[in-house]
Amino acid sequence: MDTDFWLQRWEQGQTGFHQSRVMPLLQKHWPGLGLPAGSRVLVPLAGKTLDVLWLAEQGHAVLAVELSPIAVRQFFEEHALQPEIRSTPQGTLYRTGPIEFLCGDIFGLDAATLADCTGCYDRAALIALTPELRERYVRHVYGRLPAGCRTLLLTLDYPQAEMDGPPFAVPASEIQARYGDRWRIEPLETRDILAQEPKFAARGLSRLSTEVFRLTAV
Repeated sequence: MDTDFWLQRWEQGQTGFHQSRVMPLLQKHWPGLGLPAGSRVLVPLAGKTLDVLWLAEQGHAVLAVELSPIAVRQFFEEHALQPEIRSTPQGTLYRTGPIEFLCGDIFGLDAATLADCTGCYDRAALIALTPELRERYVRHVYGRLPAGCRTLLLTLDYPQAEMDGPPFAVPASEIQARYGDRWRIEPLETRDILAQEPKFAARGLSRLSTEVFRLTAV
């Protein structure tokens, strides 16, 4: 992963990807996963998303993983939370109540940590990675999540030639190719969002959609 790129974005305050509200598609589709309260939910490349708080409010134990210490500190400061902080072999762990934030590289997560996650919410991770890193990411992270793990995956699709990522276009055909050998894939929704995203239209996109999938490890 191009760690310097993302660290610089946070250092320079170039975080237009951060949303100031909980993702409506998460609120709409998460209940359909049917995860019991207490399930440990992985949120990779979390930034400082409010979605972490929302998932905790649903009764889950949340493990958010984020590379930038600035993002992690801002998450706790902006919500007036006082975490316990300790060093681990995988990074610095911030914990308060049901929320754990691991400040470290997603590729540094070990098999034991991922084996405890029976849920996953991926809104910003897969689409943030180049094709080469997506292959490694799916193998390293999704390949270690346990059988029965349920994931809500949000992607973007657009003509990749019209814009350089990130975020990158990840069409449904790629989801099938990367996940189909181990995960049951259920498309839930496709929504045309170009009219609501003028910054992408300004970058030359002629089409932009978000796609929502429910994945179940088998």
